[in-house]
Amino acid sequence: MKQMVERSSEQMAETAEVQKVKTTNQEVRYNIHTGISNQPFRNPRQRAVIWGSFALIWIVIVWLTGRLLPAGSTLTSLMDRNLAPAWAHPFGTDWLGRDMFMRTLKGLATSIQVGLLAACGGGLIALLLGLGAASSKAADRVISWIIDLFLSVPHLVSLVMLAFVFGGGLAGVAAAIALTHWPNLARIVRAEMIQLKSAEYIQISHKLGRSRLRIAVQHMLPHLVPQLFVGVLLIFPHAILHEAAITFLGLGLSPQQPAIGIILSESMRYLSAGMWWLAFFPGLALLLVVRAFDVLGNSLKTLTGTGSSREVR
Repeated sequence: MKQMVERSSEQMAETAEVQKVKTTNQEVRYNIHTGISNQPFRNPRQRAVIWGSFALIWIVIVWLTGRLLPAGSTLTSLMDRNLAPAWAHPFGTDWLGRDMFMRTLKGLATSIQVGLLAACGGGLIALLLGLGAASSKAADRVISWIIDLFLSVPHLVSLVMLAFVFGGGLAGVAAAIALTHWPNLARIVRAEMIQLKSAEYIQISHKLGRSRLRIAVQHMLPHLVPQLFVGVLLIFPHAILHEAAITFLGLGLSPQQPAIGIILSESMRYLSAGMWWLAFFPGLALLLVVRAFDVLGNSLKTLTGTGSSREVR
C-alpha cells in the first residue's frame, strides 16, 4: 500500500513537471509569434518611441526657453565679470559679466531656428529635383549630373563660398546650408520615384489618361512623405553644426546675434587665462542638442521603416 502511494505521488510530480514544461513552451511560442518579450523595451519600436519622445521634449524645452527669455537676461554687468560656475550663474559669466547660461540658451534657440529653415529648404529642393528626375530620362540625366557635381564638392568649402555670397546673417546662412545639404536626400527621392514609376497602379493611371502631375501628387507623393520627413530631420544636426562652424570662422551670423559659434569663437581668447567654462558648457549644450536631433531622426526612421542604409548628410 505504501509503495502504491509513493508511485502515485511520483507520477503526479512527473505529470506536474510535464505540464509546467508544456505551459512554458506555449508561452515562449506565443511570445515569439506575437513579438511580446518578458523583458521590457526589447522591441526596437518601443525603444524608438521612448528615446524619440525624450529627444523631442528636450529640443522643445531648449527652444522655448531660449525664445522666451527676456532681452535683458544677457546684458553686461561689469561687477560680475569672469565668475566661475556657481548656483547664481550655472555656466559662469564672461569678460563682460554676461550670464553664460542665458547666452547659451539663446544661442541654441538661434541654431535651432537656422537648422529649421535650412532643413526645410533643403528638403524642398530635394523633393522638387527628385520629382523632376522622374519626369523624363533627359531630366533624370541632368539632375543626376547636378547631384554628382554638388556631392563632389566638400560641404564646408561650398558652404563658406555661398555664405560669403549671400552676405552672412541668419537668412544667408540658412540659404547657404539649404543649398548644400539637399543632394543625398534628392538622390533618395529620385530612387523612390523611379521605383514607383514601375508600379502597376501607376501604369494603370497612365493608361487611364491621368496627367503626370496628378499621378505624382495623388499616388507618388504620399509614399515619399516618410522618407522626406526623416531626411529633413537628419539634415538638422548637420545644419546646426555647420552653422556653428562657419559662424566660428566669422562668416556666419553677426556678433550682435547670440549664436554658439560666436560664443565659442570669443571664448578662445580667454581659455589660456583659465576661463574654461566659456567654451565647455556651450560646446556641451550644442552637442546634446545635435545628439537629440540625431536620436529623433533615427527613431522616426525605425518607426517608419525607411531602411537603415539610407543616410542623409
